[in-house]
Amino acid sequence: MAALESSQPTAGTQLRVGRLTKAHGLKGALKLELYTDDPERRFVPGAVFSLQVPDTSQWHGKSIELRELRWYNGHPVGFFTGIDDRSGAESLVKAILWVEASDEPSEDDAWFDHQLVGLAVLRDGTQVGRVARVDHMPAQDLLAVETEAGEVLVPFVSAIVPAVDVAAGTITVTPPAGLFEELPDDDAPAEEPSAQ
Repeated sequence: MAALESSQPTAGTQLRVGRLTKAHGLKGALKLELYTDDPERRFVPGAVFSLQVPDTSQWHGKSIELRELRWYNGHPVGFFTGIDDRSGAESLVKAILWVEASDEPSEDDAWFDHQLVGLAVLRDGTQVGRVARVDHMPAQDLLAVETEAGEVLVPFVSAIVPAVDVAAGTITVTPPAGLFEELPDDDAPAEEPSAQ
């Protein structure tokens, strides 16, 4: 069970899939930080990415096309059409890559962040909050649920989130005790036995 990629807040049909981190070598290659669980599908020759860059950048409002993705020492490196030297690559450092969203994720138990945000969170059939965002952590994804008492971070695993129904607008949770409420303090000191 996983959320795959985050949606750009201003455009629900765009997904953020990577960021260009630094120039690699002298022939225009760029190291990538991937924000997708499916790089083999997203980063194929001919893939076109919209660029998120500052308004002052020469790349503002433009897109780039991937020629090739290679792996060096476990790190992805992209070669892009028209970026043929190091100075061209350096002009793209820190750019965020966006793609048009496909209608559905490729896995049965996976959702895009924009499909989850706003869903009502149900516990025992009662709404306890709404999904505010999805946090992608190294160990697992977390659903940030906005409740009346504040934000609750729910591990997005099937044991705690057994059902997601995007069509109905709901997520069912079976959280452990204490996740959504304060537990009574069991550490109260025991009464001293009275001396007779």
